[in-house]
Amino acid sequence: MKKQIVVFTGAGISAESGLATFRDNKGLWKQQRLEDLATKQAWEYDPERVLAFYNHRIAKANAAQPNAAHHAIAELEKYYNVSVITQNVDDLHERAGSTNVIHLHGRLNFAQSSLDASVVYPWHGKPILIGQRCEFNCQLRPNVVLFGEPVLHLDEARTLMSDADKVLAVGSSLTVQPAAGLLNEASAYAEKVLISKEVKTKPFGYQFIRGNATELVPSVCANWLRES
Repeated sequence: MKKQIVVFTGAGISAESGLATFRDNKGLWKQQRLEDLATKQAWEYDPERVLAFYNHRIAKANAAQPNAAHHAIAELEKYYNVSVITQNVDDLHERAGSTNVIHLHGRLNFAQSSLDASVVYPWHGKPILIGQRCEFNCQLRPNVVLFGEPVLHLDEARTLMSDADKVLAVGSSLTVQPAAGLLNEASAYAEKVLISKEVKTKPFGYQFIRGNATELVPSVCANWLRES
């Protein structure tokens, strides 16, 4: 029986494909106030401005390409059952070949009803425009979790993490809750590796390797493939 690997990824892995992060010195929230762009209140007050911000992110995500870390993670599926749990809203994991990806914070290449978040439409990287409506005749909005909204698939992610034989966490500063708390759900007996440029607090039991995902993830994945 194949062993279970869970890969947990944050903005740092996508940053190495050229996508802006949120919280570092050059991040999106240093340039604009999150209260104006990424909250339920912002959407209700000025949906056109929120759409402009996310349509720009959609275009950037479409232009980005999976990097060596994304491809190395996808390669693990040759010999392991792999689940990717990501905080990222791009589809770089899928484009690299990962087949089981759980998006905690939504997906930029989908649109959703502004009335019912469970009503979701494939949007294939197109901009969402004012006047485009769902089946309930309500404005469409990006399929992303805004501040003040619940994280998606959290129970499924907890179960996967607790059942994993190996856990690889990549590119997260572990500052955003409740997603960051998932790393503490891993078994004490699992092999646990954390790769990031910086972390707020290293979770117990993880080997922390400081550095770039594109340089370090392929090496860890290659070692695990040799073990198999």
